[in-house]
Amino acid sequence: MTRIAPAFALALACLTPTLAPAATATFAGGCFWCVESDFERVPGVGDVISGFTGGSTASPVYRRSGDHIEAVEIPYDPATVDYATLVSLFLRSIDPLDAGGQFCDRGLEYTSAIFPATPEEDAIARAALAEAEAELGQPVATKIIPAGTFYPVDDYHQDYYKSDDRLGITSVGVAVTKATAYKRYRDRCGRDQRVRALWGDDAPFLP
Repeated sequence: MTRIAPAFALALACLTPTLAPAATATFAGGCFWCVESDFERVPGVGDVISGFTGGSTASPVYRRSGDHIEAVEIPYDPATVDYATLVSLFLRSIDPLDAGGQFCDRGLEYTSAIFPATPEEDAIARAALAEAEAELGQPVATKIIPAGTFYPVDDYHQDYYKSDDRLGITSVGVAVTKATAYKRYRDRCGRDQRVRALWGDDAPFLP
């Protein structure tokens, strides 16, 4: 069984993304801000794009995404990081046992999924789910859905986790930056706490 070494997880925080991606992976792991934030730390990954996919609703937008799921497109350089590694990192950064959403975010929009674009990616994703299921000792709920049209969300939500733009009155404070609001949301949502409880030292993106 492949395990993510703690030393590798630590190295993720110290390196910047490669700027010459040649392939794309698409994952849904609940809040797209969080998945974008995690994967932009991975060596070989470029500018991750938040958006929607997986459904049939035309022109989905934030809070009105119909039958789509919040997801991210991850451009990456296969010479630096391969698809199997990205899938392994993804599964160990979410709760793949949860069929009803992710962490504090509930409903179809926040369910988890992998969107393979080729038969090879499909086989890799299925093997990774089987490995995760064996490691956790419980059936996984993360779906495999063939890749389809990806709809980027509006600019307001791109790079939210690192934006210095200030917000007005919010549930996490007044006149705070998006970056601060994101950190408070992620903590209150219990994402990292649940991932740590599930994966322990195999969780690659924990603080």
